[in-house]
Amino acid sequence: MDDRVVIALFRHGVTEENKRKAYLGWNDSQLLAETRNQSPLKSYESYFSSDLQRCLSTLNLFFPNQKPIILENFREMNFGDWEGLTYEELKDNEHYRQWISDPVNIFPPKGEAFHEFTNRVQNGWNTMIHTVLTQQLKNCAVITHGGVIRYLLSEYAPEEKEFWSFQVRHDQGFELIFTREALKGGDDALHYWRCL
Repeated sequence: MDDRVVIALFRHGVTEENKRKAYLGWNDSQLLAETRNQSPLKSYESYFSSDLQRCLSTLNLFFPNQKPIILENFREMNFGDWEGLTYEELKDNEHYRQWISDPVNIFPPKGEAFHEFTNRVQNGWNTMIHTVLTQQLKNCAVITHGGVIRYLLSEYAPEEKEFWSFQVRHDQGFELIFTREALKGGDDALHYWRCL
C-alpha cells in the first residue's frame, strides 16, 4: 500500500496591490485580468484555502466547482498600518527601516509579530494535517499566500533554507510528499518535494 501523502501549496494569483508592490496582508485586492485567464490545474482529493477573497478566487479559477475547507490561519502576515503602502511610501519611516533590518523582532504598528504569524500558520497546518489523516487523504491542495508558503517550506521542505531564502512566485506551486507516518509525527521522512 502506498502510504505517501502529497500536499500541494499554491500562491494566489497576482492582484492589483501586488502589481503596485504594496504590502498586502489581511486587506484584500482584486486579481488582475491576466490571472483570471489561467487554466484549471490537475485535481486533488481535497482543498484548503485562506479565507481571503484573492485565494478563494484563485481556487475557483484553478480548481472550478470545488468547495474548500477554509482556514483563516492560512492568511498572510498582518502588516497593520502598512497595509496597502509601498516601500517608496515607507522608506523614510524609522520604524519601517528597523523592521526591514530585523523583521523577526520588530513588527508593523497594529500588525503581527513574526512569531505570532508563524505560530498561527503552524496551527493552521496542524488543523489541516488532522483532517488529512482523519479522512485518509492521499493528496490535497492549499491555496494561500507567499509568506505562508515560505514558512511551510522553511519547516517542511527537505532543503534547509531560511524563511527569506525561498522565492514563491504567483505562477508556481510546490508539492511536498510525506509518508503518512511522518505526518503523524512518527518520523521526519519526507520523500521529496517538487516545483509545479
